[in-house]
Amino acid sequence: MLDFLARLLKSSDNSSKDKAKERLRLVLVHDRALLSPGLLESLKEELIQVLSKYMDIDEQALEVNLDKSDDSVALIANIPVRNVKRRH
Repeated sequence: MLDFLARLLKSSDNSSKDKAKERLRLVLVHDRALLSPGLLESLKEELIQVLSKYMDIDEQALEVNLDKSDDSVALIANIPVRNVKRRH
């Protein structure tokens, strides 16, 4: 029983630690890319406007992030699509 509780508590500590590391990584990537959080939010809003013309998307679950690897920065977008709009 104690082993189970220890594993449960340990995994939540790792999860919190991993989340904090990910947040810090995102802040550093934003700083290195010289892209303010406000500009990233504007980009996200414009993506929603454009994509909404062609498909129904889950705006609440949409994620837009920057990822830095080596000397490049990538824009990573996770956009849940509910339905594609068909034009007649």
